[in-house]
Amino acid sequence: MSSNGENWDHVNGDSFDKVKQRLKDQSQKVAQTKEILSKQAVKIAKQAEEHERFITKVTYLCGVLGFGAFCFLLGARPQDIPYVYCLFYVTFVPLRWIYYRFKKWHYYLLDFCYYANTFFLVMLLFYPRNEKLFMICFSFAEGPLAWALIVWRCSLVFSSVDKLVSVLIHLLPGIVFFTIRWWDPTFFEAMHPEGFAPRASWPYVESKSYLWTWLFLVPLAAYSLWQALYFLIVNVLRRQRLLQDPEVMTSYRELSKKARKANNIWWRLSGLLGEQNRLFMYIMLQALFTVATMALTVPIFLSYRLHVVFQIVKVSATVWNGGSFLLEVMPKQVILKEKKKTEGLTPEDQSSGILVNSVKVVDSAENNNSE
Repeated sequence: MSSNGENWDHVNGDSFDKVKQRLKDQSQKVAQTKEILSKQAVKIAKQAEEHERFITKVTYLCGVLGFGAFCFLLGARPQDIPYVYCLFYVTFVPLRWIYYRFKKWHYYLLDFCYYANTFFLVMLLFYPRNEKLFMICFSFAEGPLAWALIVWRCSLVFSSVDKLVSVLIHLLPGIVFFTIRWWDPTFFEAMHPEGFAPRASWPYVESKSYLWTWLFLVPLAAYSLWQALYFLIVNVLRRQRLLQDPEVMTSYRELSKKARKANNIWWRLSGLLGEQNRLFMYIMLQALFTVATMALTVPIFLSYRLHVVFQIVKVSATVWNGGSFLLEVMPKQVILKEKKKTEGLTPEDQSSGILVNSVKVVDSAENNNSE
């Protein structure tokens, strides 16, 4: 009996060791795969930077043609706009991860806009008949995401993939839910509860409390969940990684850097409780911004005219910011890039005429700025 017990323990021990070894091998494979993907991401991004000017021209061409095609679809087939958005998201967000991984900006993909866009994708693809989930997504899209276009000065620049994607991630969801809310009756007809007669109006609102619950309170709870998860990941689990490498960027790092340089109202407000509490103040200011913008989604949801005006304001703001970027910021960036290239050249290269070409580019940029 004792021998059988020892044999059983031996078998159990061997099984446990095998399982442990399998888990170890699996974790090693995952780590190797992650390393390979990271190396490939860096390689692709470096190749893209080497052909920056050609890619910029192609981006401008595709951006203008894509904008025209989107406007055509918006007028001719608004019911297809949700599928255009889904195609855009599953195509460009992975590409953005590749580029951001190379630039050490990949923590941006933990921001609220990506969290919200994941909600949109799930709702549109898997739960299109869920009216309550639709209202939560509407609040996200026409609340914090929409107002971020204006507050954070997002710029519609057709020659920049990064800026185009940034604008579309914040702008497209609002247009999608605008078309569903007002222009696509067949979509929300599918939201009628089974067994109930068709309603005269949509959505079915028994009282204003229903509207405030699903356009404000529940979305605010979902936002709070994101904020808690973000703080846990970035400020607790990955804190040492961020401290070791100051080049790794997060939203807070970039915004605080720009605010400090400009010494604007955001920098002064974040310092009200002292230097050591700037992160806490940043979280509080972001929370206040979210509460205010989500509250505004209720009147927008109820008024077609107000919603149309809001779409025009959003697009106008991004176009205006894009013009400001092209005329004020881009020439300075060109000059700075050429200056860095010049500083990296040998005296022989400079004397061979490369410096002259750099000066021509700078003069061209200055002339464009003055025009």
